[in-house]
Amino acid sequence: MLLSRARRSTFAVFALNGFLLGMWVVNIPEIRERTGASTVVLGYLLLLFGGTALVGMQVCGRLIDRFGSRVVTVVAGLALSVTLVGPAFARSVTDLAVALAILGIFNGAIDVAQNAQAVEVERGYARPIISAFHAFFSFGGLLAALVGGGLIAAGADVRWSFAGVGIVGIAVVLAARRSLLAPTEATTRAAGVARVRSPWNLRVAVLALLAFMLLLAEGVAYDWSTVHLHDSLGASKTVAAWAFGAFSVTMTLVRLVADRIVARIGSAAYVQRAAFLGAAGLLGAAAAPDPGIAIVGWSVFGIGLAGCVPQFFSAAGNIDPAAAGTYLARVTGIGYLGLLAGPAIIGILTHWVTLTTAFAVPVIGCLLAGLLAPSALRRVDT
Repeated sequence: MLLSRARRSTFAVFALNGFLLGMWVVNIPEIRERTGASTVVLGYLLLLFGGTALVGMQVCGRLIDRFGSRVVTVVAGLALSVTLVGPAFARSVTDLAVALAILGIFNGAIDVAQNAQAVEVERGYARPIISAFHAFFSFGGLLAALVGGGLIAAGADVRWSFAGVGIVGIAVVLAARRSLLAPTEATTRAAGVARVRSPWNLRVAVLALLAFMLLLAEGVAYDWSTVHLHDSLGASKTVAAWAFGAFSVTMTLVRLVADRIVARIGSAAYVQRAAFLGAAGLLGAAAAPDPGIAIVGWSVFGIGLAGCVPQFFSAAGNIDPAAAGTYLARVTGIGYLGLLAGPAIIGILTHWVTLTTAFAVPVIGCLLAGLLAPSALRRVDT
């Protein structure tokens, strides 16, 4: 019963994180207009958001090892809900920069904290369940698209929309607080005990590299799938949007069933086959002669990537339960760098090669991940 309640509460936290982040994303055009930020400036602001998120991840990792994931998840969730209103009330680029820097810190913190809590719940179940948590993050993003789009269509003031969403976030975190798993002696270090060094080792480095490569590929889908259909295949903007839509839907649906497959064949075999499938999907999209086939390729790409990265987080969190936060922060942080770098790398390469040729980078990343995953994940399955 305790594990079941903890699982539901962790689902709620993941969904809330996706919802809060999604509300910011769907309102970017409105907030940019209110603050007068140019497209170039917005790009720098988003990099600032990503950079402070990385800082939040690393700080949060150590706090988890000291206080447990429940406390850090609750504090980060409450802080994220409150600081979400910052961008909405920003009146200038400077205001927005400060607001996004603070928001990024707590978004990075909750990213690591909720994954650490998910690993603890999964450990209690003694079977794979982590992909389902990431599915709820995706559901939260889809809900934000619906709610945020509806509020925009109704002409709601973004400031009061964000204030209302923030209140909802606080209520969700407080409701989930008591059901989250409390820290144990195995997962935290007692007060007064010297901090045990959590060194980088080959396994942590490989897990971080795998996360980097596959999140790089995921970032390419986010920012370049619609551009590919519109610019390379001449699709209308409406049809081009279906590429990302298909990718997102398959990512979400597969995450709901990935745990069952992992339980049957093991995480190493799953990631290997899924990464190869993702490479085949992106190759198919790049080589597609028309938008319809390209959309199928992007959907297959989503199927391949969906359940892979959660396996790396699970493996990192189980290397040493007492240092789960530190190791998760490292793997999550390096992976997040891939998510940020992927779209930029493709954009830079298009100065010299075509967009479809530039897709060779994420394809090679998927192939390498498929080759390296068995050695990094084999210990999880034995």
